[in-house]
Amino acid sequence: MGEKIATRAAYGKALVEFAEQYPNLVVLDADLANATNTNKFAAAYPDRFFDCGIAEANMTAMAAGMSTCGLKPFTNTFAIFAAGRAFEQIRNSIAYPHLNVTVVGSHGGPSVGEDGATHQMNEDIALMRTLPGMTIVVPCDGNEMRLAVKALIENDGPAYLRMCRYAVETITDETPGYEFKIGKGVTMKDGSDLTIIATGIMVGYSMKAAELLAAEGISARVVNMHTVKPLDEELVLACAKETGAILTVEEASTVGGLGSAVCELLSEKCPTPVLRHGVPDEFGRSGSAADVLNYFGLTPEGIAAKAKEVLKRK
Repeated sequence: MGEKIATRAAYGKALVEFAEQYPNLVVLDADLANATNTNKFAAAYPDRFFDCGIAEANMTAMAAGMSTCGLKPFTNTFAIFAAGRAFEQIRNSIAYPHLNVTVVGSHGGPSVGEDGATHQMNEDIALMRTLPGMTIVVPCDGNEMRLAVKALIENDGPAYLRMCRYAVETITDETPGYEFKIGKGVTMKDGSDLTIIATGIMVGYSMKAAELLAAEGISARVVNMHTVKPLDEELVLACAKETGAILTVEEASTVGGLGSAVCELLSEKCPTPVLRHGVPDEFGRSGSAADVLNYFGLTPEGIAAKAKEVLKRK
């Protein structure tokens, strides 16, 4: 595995890297530039950066207006405020008119750690999934984040980009045949006994879980579902038919998130044993990122245990 970097740090670098190539790119932030890493863009392109203060709803409405003038706005704040506080503006000002704005939610999921339950936004993916036409991307590492930023700049329409505070090892740059494309999952490792469909930083953990399972003679396929919406239905159906059991893993609520998306599809088109693993129907906990992830079983060992559980349902 490669460099250990938080997806938010890779995001900040990517904005600067692609700014010259895409002169219509503008960045808005809600007084959190140091935390979201948009400070790098602000320093390099001050005339294209807008600090809107602690006014997330206004920032969202501003971005909607900018998009109608041919600009490509990326709005930035913590996920709890991006998807939570500004939900009405995202719904009515961006999603309903299908405007070309990317909403970026930083510090998503329980790996926010010490910030506690109020700031551990586990419900953002579920909220964004309810919006018609909304694209949802959750990169698994720094390299994928870089590619996702470029793809989302080129994407036409509303999108939600979720990023993480926690630094994780880079794996996609060492994956043979890896290619990032919105709406297309990536098979990171083949397997025949079950498929682990993961998103975000849980992809790397799922790869490690697959190694633990292999030591016990269990062959686990691992899929990186970086785009939660639109879901790669073709890939999910193929995995269900070929391996016969599915485990979904996400650093988010299992209510309405990736697991729900997979279950909705399979219940209609290919009934298959599925187990959803993530944050259950409860709020987060305060503690170090590692401790909170461990509490919810979002570790290689926890994922491996859930994999063995779903295998019993085949």
